[in-house]
Amino acid sequence: MSLFGPAMKRPWTVILTGAAIVTLAMGVRQSFGLFLPQMSVDLGIGRGDFGMALAIQNLLFGLAQPLVGALGDRYGAGRVVAGGTLLYVVGMLAAAWADSALGLTLSFGILIGMALSATTFVTVLGAVGRVVPAEKRGMAFGLVTAGGSLGQFLVVPAAQMLLGDLGYRLALVVLAGLIATMIVLAIGVAGRPGAGSQQAEPAQTMRAALAEAAGHRGYWLLNAGFFVCGFHIAFIATHFPAYLSDRGLGLEVGASALALVGLFNIFGSYLAGLSADRLRKKYVLSAIYAARSVVIILFLLAPLSAASALVFAAAMGFLWLGTVPLTSGLVGQIFGVRYLSTLYGIVFLSHQVGSFFGAWAAGYAYDLSGNYDFAWAASIALGLFAAIVHLPIADRPVARLRPA
Repeated sequence: MSLFGPAMKRPWTVILTGAAIVTLAMGVRQSFGLFLPQMSVDLGIGRGDFGMALAIQNLLFGLAQPLVGALGDRYGAGRVVAGGTLLYVVGMLAAAWADSALGLTLSFGILIGMALSATTFVTVLGAVGRVVPAEKRGMAFGLVTAGGSLGQFLVVPAAQMLLGDLGYRLALVVLAGLIATMIVLAIGVAGRPGAGSQQAEPAQTMRAALAEAAGHRGYWLLNAGFFVCGFHIAFIATHFPAYLSDRGLGLEVGASALALVGLFNIFGSYLAGLSADRLRKKYVLSAIYAARSVVIILFLLAPLSAASALVFAAAMGFLWLGTVPLTSGLVGQIFGVRYLSTLYGIVFLSHQVGSFFGAWAAGYAYDLSGNYDFAWAASIALGLFAAIVHLPIADRPVARLRPA
C-alpha cells in the first residue's frame, strides 16, 4: 500500500502532523522579511523589488489554491503536501543563489508561492475537516492554525541567528533542509478524500458545489473580508522589521516583534477556534478586524519605542491568524466539508490577492515617499471595512444540508 494511499488516519494523527506541516511551512515563510535589508543591499535592488517578489509569492500562493484544493479533495492531502515540499526546497535553494531581482522573483516569488499553496492551510484543513466531527471542527482548525504561529515564534528567531552567523545564502540552505522534513510529515495527513465525516452529507459534484457557492452572497462577503486579512499580514510580515530599523530600533527588535506575533497568535488562533464551536463565527470575525484597526491606531499614536513595538506585535499576534479557523469553519458550516479545500481555496485566493498588495504596494509607496504612511492608513481603513462586511453574512447551512 502506498504511503500516501487510501488508509484513513485517526483524527489526532491528522491534526498533529498537519499542525507540524503548517508550523514549518509558515514559520520559514514568515522569516522572509528579515532577509530584506541584507538581500536588497547584496543584490543591489530596492525594497519595491524585494516586496514585488514576495507580492508575487503571495499572489501565486492564492492563485494556485483552487487547483491545489481540488487536487487535495480528489487525491488526498498527503500527495499534495509531498509535492509542495519538493517545490519549496527547490525555491529556497534557488533564492540562496539568486543574483538579481529576476532570480529573486523566480525563487521567492514563483516557486515558493506555488509550494506554499500545497503545504499550508487549504490542503491541511481540508484533511482535518474530513476526519473531525462538526462540533469539534473549530477547535481542530484552531490547533492547526496555531501551528503556523508556533513556527513563526520558533523559526523567525532561528532565522535571525542564521542570518547573523552564516549570511543569507547559507541561512536559506539550512532552512531548505528544515523544510525537507515535511515529506515525512505528509504521511500523517494522507487519506482517502471520499471518507470521513462528510459521508452524512448529500452527494454533490464539484461543479454543483462551485455553482452553489457562487450564488451565495455570504461567500463573496467572506472573500472580501479575507482580502483584508491578507493585506494586513503581508504588510506587517514583510515591512514591519524594516520600518522599525528605519526608525532606529534595529533589526533585532523587528525579529523579536515577528516572534511575538507568532507566540501570541498561538493563543489567539486556539481561542478563535474554540469560539468557532460556541459563538457565531461572523460576529467574531467582525470583532477581530475592528480590533486590528484599533490596535494600529493606538500604535501610531503612541511614542515609538522597543516596548511599544513589542506590545503592538503581541496585540496584533493575538488577532493574526484567528481569522483562518473562523473563515474556513464558516465555509464548512455553510457548504459542508466534502469540497472544503476547493471552496476555501477560492476564499484564500482573495486573501492572497490582498497579500500581494500588502507586500508590494507598501514597498512601492515607500520607494516613492520614503515612509510607510500610506500602508498604515490603508490598513486601518480596510480593517473597518472588513468588520462591516461580515455582519450581513447568512451563516445557516445551505438548504441541501438542512434536515428534511
